[in-house]
Amino acid sequence: QVRLVESGGGLVQTGGSLRLSCAVSGDIMCFVEMHWFRQAPGKEREWVAGITRDDGNLAYADSVKGRFTISRDNGKNTADLQMNSLKPEDTAVYYCNLHCRGPNSSDFWGQGTQVTVSS
Repeated sequence: QVRLVESGGGLVQTGGSLRLSCAVSGDIMCFVEMHWFRQAPGKEREWVAGITRDDGNLAYADSVKGRFTISRDNGKNTADLQMNSLKPEDTAVYYCNLHCRGPNSSDFWGQGTQVTVSS
């Protein structure tokens, strides 16, 4: 059973920083991508950033490029999201996602962590 647990959310002022962490447990036998998504009140969930576990390829949404950094630590089975220069529009519940590539692709989600940026 794959389990993802996020941590690190909170309240921060505009321009501040937060670091989210996603801890992964369970047996995973596939090519893994780790992603962060977010969902603001009244809006659809949107993709924020992604990284491949094995070769570390990165990708970011335009709205966070240059401000957020995704990383992974394969030894610790974690995927972090460093968020700098935060803006009120970054306020959302942030979700960690593990995507297994392959013919039987699957997705696993964490419970989410709230990030609130005050103006």
